[in-house]
Amino acid sequence: MTFSLLDRPIQFLKGVGPRRAEAFARVGIRTARDLLYTVPRRYDDASTVQPIRSLEVGMDANAVGHVRSKGIVPTRSGLRIFQAMLQDETGMITCAWPGQPWLDRRIDKGDLILVSGPVKFFHGRQIQPREMVVLARARDADPGLEEGSGRIFVSYPATEELPQWVLRTVFDANLDGLLQRIGEEEYLTPEDRAALELPSLPEALTALHRPSSLAEVEDGRRRLAYDELFFLQLVQARARRQRAGERPGIRFERTNELIRPVHESLGFELTDAQARVLREIYTDMTSPGRMNRLLQGDVGSGKTLVALFAMLLAVESGFQAVLMAPTEILAEQHRRRLAEHVAPTGLDVDLLTGRMSAPERRDVAERMESGEAKLIVGTHALIQEGVAYSRLGLVVVDEQHRFGVRQRMALGAQGDNPDSLVMSATPIPRSLAMALYGDLDLSLIDELPPGRKPVRTLVRYPSKKGEVLDLVRRELSAGRQAYFVYPLVDESDKLDLASATQASAELAEALGEWELGLLHGQMSSDDKYDVMHRFLAGEIQVLVATTVVEVGVDVPNATVMVVEHAERFGLSQLHQLRGRVGRGADDSYCVLIAEPGERAADRLAVLRKTQDGFKVAAEDLRIRGQGDLFGARQHGRGDILSFADLSVDEPLLVEAQRRARAVVERDPDLDAPDHGRIRTLLDTRYAERLQLFEVG
Repeated sequence: MTFSLLDRPIQFLKGVGPRRAEAFARVGIRTARDLLYTVPRRYDDASTVQPIRSLEVGMDANAVGHVRSKGIVPTRSGLRIFQAMLQDETGMITCAWPGQPWLDRRIDKGDLILVSGPVKFFHGRQIQPREMVVLARARDADPGLEEGSGRIFVSYPATEELPQWVLRTVFDANLDGLLQRIGEEEYLTPEDRAALELPSLPEALTALHRPSSLAEVEDGRRRLAYDELFFLQLVQARARRQRAGERPGIRFERTNELIRPVHESLGFELTDAQARVLREIYTDMTSPGRMNRLLQGDVGSGKTLVALFAMLLAVESGFQAVLMAPTEILAEQHRRRLAEHVAPTGLDVDLLTGRMSAPERRDVAERMESGEAKLIVGTHALIQEGVAYSRLGLVVVDEQHRFGVRQRMALGAQGDNPDSLVMSATPIPRSLAMALYGDLDLSLIDELPPGRKPVRTLVRYPSKKGEVLDLVRRELSAGRQAYFVYPLVDESDKLDLASATQASAELAEALGEWELGLLHGQMSSDDKYDVMHRFLAGEIQVLVATTVVEVGVDVPNATVMVVEHAERFGLSQLHQLRGRVGRGADDSYCVLIAEPGERAADRLAVLRKTQDGFKVAAEDLRIRGQGDLFGARQHGRGDILSFADLSVDEPLLVEAQRRARAVVERDPDLDAPDHGRIRTLLDTRYAERLQLFEVG
């Protein structure tokens, strides 16, 4: 099915043309459908209009009146101000638009206009309108409007090439025709809409662009959010089914030959959360289907131990298990810890990284190919050409967001359709995890082992830097170590932020008796490895770094984390940085140095109040929205959700996932006649936005 008007290039719409079409293309609007689904930047509620006589300085006013006089007022600085005297039946007030003399050509004496903006005092009361619309022209014989009329102002993301008035003109000229056609894309039945309490597609888009109330806007947004979430879950449900149908999974059999001695040697009990998650994983692994599970847990929650028990089940069943880490240091740390835990079994843990010598790599590769190597830990070297496995049964990927989709797929394609367990120490709210990883089953370790000391979190202004350095000196004098983290590598001409390279020189002078090291993403892999290895060994006492340490090694002797310009970081990122300390028995501190500001203080107070990464992530999502989390964490997936707000739309997401999976279970290829519109929309409107999820 083709919707000719909606697929029409933007240049053929009224008021556009070739030149404006280029400007629209630069903001991602190329077709009529793109225009219709453009998300407004802001809504201003002017539906309650106030009498002009009642307006007072300091108010945010909505007023309607006739223009009684107008003109351009020049200033000594050369600024030209357009002014209009607005009058209703209760009185008059001046409206002023600094720097907008061109309005003199758009507003005529006698026009009925609605203005919305703050009331200020400048030679008397004055409104400086944030928004303005002409309700009726003086030249119109029958305007058909009352002076008390009000409305909701819709503002779009404007640019210098596409100012607000151009955007509104184009929308006004084309919206009616587009709304008439959009009903052809309705895929929800009236019964579905009633059950979901959602409006029809034309009603939703009318509410988006021509609302009569803010409540109507929210109803429309929820409908468009459901559509996004449904089609996202539809793609992921098809990916789940496709993987399940490719080849049968492995049915592992538990003998306790390895699991029992390792469990008995721990010296402590698993937390309830670890035990629950392990049951979920074992249920998957002992079933005939292939496991594809995401294991989420806060820093220090014991994910690696859970992964080890999953790996032991694979080895008990005669298969190999591999754990892939993003860096050599982290891989070495995992190998060392796993080897300590499996020592009672006599089982070896092999390591394969790019840093090893050619003979060492060749020896490990031979052991892997022959099946002698059962437990293997490594980096991306595990998927390099020439590396083969004898009988790979389980793939564990640590810090999954550090790997691209193709890297994870390459490892998962090894062997006889191995089970897959991806781990993340970056807690994200359940709703975001469902949206990003709807093709995976989700397990959460939402509990920390007992007895772990909380990290004391302090917020300080830059003027208190001396006190912060005193705290660092005290900890260093006691034989401990410290991190200093900065948002930039080198000085920036555009941002007045402390940089890591500049700070390392200043700190070397302030902390001269201790060894300092510098670590940032622009260094070579060898240099980064050397610095981290020396810090881990205690040869470096102070590590000055960018956020490359966010996902790093376990340094129990590090007790202080100082973050400069903390207001520039997201809460989840700061929580990850805080997790670099507090790994040992000593009291630990995270000091957030931030510029004064009420907004920054409110955000950073969240970290002072809780050590729970999931609570921090939920607040981060509420404050910043999912855009940054999608974009920064997902290697180019971008902000795929325009209307859904995952901080409030989780019930909508749950229902979208349930319905999408039911559709795919009943009709995997969407061949049924009643799924024709769904298939067409999937191939057109949602194809480009969701294509990355088809390979994930």
